[in-house]
Amino acid sequence: MSRHFGARIRDYVADLAGIVDGLDRPPVLIAHSMGGLIAQRYMERADLPGCVLLAPVPVGGVWRTTLRILRRHPLKFLHANAILDLKPLVDTPRMARDLLFDPDIGEDALRTHVARLQGESYLAYVDMLLVTRPRPPLVHTPIALVVGDRDGIFSVRETTRTAAAYGVKATVVPGAGHQLMMGPRWGQTAEAVSELITAW
Repeated sequence: MSRHFGARIRDYVADLAGIVDGLDRPPVLIAHSMGGLIAQRYMERADLPGCVLLAPVPVGGVWRTTLRILRRHPLKFLHANAILDLKPLVDTPRMARDLLFDPDIGEDALRTHVARLQGESYLAYVDMLLVTRPRPPLVHTPIALVVGDRDGIFSVRETTRTAAAYGVKATVVPGAGHQLMMGPRWGQTAEAVSELITAW
């Protein structure tokens, strides 16, 4: 999935479908953030053994996230929208710690991760803002959700609402930020995912 500015959510869904359709058997998906939305849209047309959503785009879309970031980081938000690239929102260790990572992540680890962060499709963000949201009634795959209680992108409340739409409870990782699989509590996230998958 190497698309950038011009990619829409439907393009990413098509990419995912191409990968899954080429496998010998249907997989259990583990999808994070925008990837969680992509996975949900894919599962509207294909049943899988299960899917774990890590801090996914909530059923209400990204309006609340957009307003939170605008209030907290207005200049960065305006810059990102002026150049049609969200990278400025996470292009410094301070911004990345605030929005993405566990608050107590070490400085060396944080700088290593920030150096690897890339921009995302601006049109995909517009899709999430205006037209493309999860539609749980259309998904028949077993779903589980995991979120960190220090997530700077999607709140525990938003993830709880998404979980409720699937008739399940979200697993909350204390102290974890949005990048559940990269911070110092990645092991707790992995353990939670393993337990959820085993339960299926």
